Amino acid sequence: MSAFPLQTPPVLDVSGLGKEYRIYPSPRSRLKALLTGRSHHQSHWALRDVTFSLERGQCLGVIGNNGAGKSSLLKLMAGTLQPTTGRMARTGRVTAILELGAGFHPDFTGRDNLYFGGSLIGIDAQAMRGLEDSIIAFSELGAAIDRPVKTYSSGMVVRLAFALVTAIEPDLLIIDEALAVGDQHFQKKCVERIDAFRRNGCTILFCSHSLYHVRQLCDVALWLDGGRQRAFGDTEGVLASYEAYVRAQDPAGGSADAAAAVLETPAHAPRTAGQPLPGQAGIVSVQVDNLDGASPVPLLQSPDLAVTVVAQAPAGECPSIGIMLEQAHGVGITSLTTHNDGVQPQPLGNGLWRARLRCPDLPLHTGEYVLSVYLFDSQGLVVYEEWMRCALFKHRHPLSMPGLVRLPHHWE
Repeated sequence: MSAFPLQTPPVLDVSGLGKEYRIYPSPRSRLKALLTGRSHHQSHWALRDVTFSLERGQCLGVIGNNGAGKSSLLKLMAGTLQPTTGRMARTGRVTAILELGAGFHPDFTGRDNLYFGGSLIGIDAQAMRGLEDSIIAFSELGAAIDRPVKTYSSGMVVRLAFALVTAIEPDLLIIDEALAVGDQHFQKKCVERIDAFRRNGCTILFCSHSLYHVRQLCDVALWLDGGRQRAFGDTEGVLASYEAYVRAQDPAGGSADAAAAVLETPAHAPRTAGQPLPGQAGIVSVQVDNLDGASPVPLLQSPDLAVTVVAQAPAGECPSIGIMLEQAHGVGITSLTTHNDGVQPQPLGNGLWRARLRCPDLPLHTGEYVLSVYLFDSQGLVVYEEWMRCALFKHRHPLSMPGLVRLPHHWE
């Protein structure tokens, strides 16, 4: 018996992966290339030289601007595209949540499509008979399961497709922007199922523009830019580099955007959006205390920052409320949430909750600042609503000093 423990192979191992698309000026040129073996095409590399590996239970967030190659990478991992260069090795059962419902036949009933779609992803008829009831229950389609899919709304199709592809927990789960499926209630169920897979040791490849969800779910991150790998490693380090890159693309655009987001009502008045529909989650109002509304950018007239948020949550759920403070041109300063701080908003009755954040002796130097407010589920995984840059204010520090914040300190 060996004295060294056996190492299990990675669930996903990618080396030098590349995907080339050949672009011909006309169909005639493509045919000529096939017949003669001589080609006059332009090459477009959607991906080039991508290398990484994932162990069991790791969650990888794939980030990058539009056109960076994220979707191409996920399709290669799912097997719907074949690489031009490099190699990849996958271990175990692979499930991909890409274009939900794309394989359904519109003339078949929802029940028939379970068997049809299940056969395409490796669930035979016998296994489907055992899974059928749980899939239908998760999709919440009820009697509609025996109607043709062409009579379904787009939300109903997504419900059925998600319930089908996640009916069996895979070894590798590939997700492309699929955390916002259906309504708020179903979205929460989807996120909770994906999070349960992650906690059970499923390896996840997660592509999203939501950096919040990447931070919450992912152990490591991969940044793609123009089809090439810019960074791979610890999530926070990769996201910090990516956010700095994004800010550098538009260094002067944030201040005007922030000013445009100031309310038409007086700045010291609460921002309100009306009552959300019964049973739905939503932010009701946001109020910042002690603002002088006499100028377009109100001045904070107190050394303390005090923000009151009122929100509505689904029946029986205590939500989480978050507040992010940024410089007016978009440099983040801090993000605070009730669930991370271990506190609960105050119940007001009828599904309403209130949270009040107070930052005493605000340690900011003189400048313009902007607040964003978020409403989450109790675990902070589902973003029910976000009011981006909803309050702009000016803060004056008695000392004129360079920098952003005045840290607690003492001289020795």
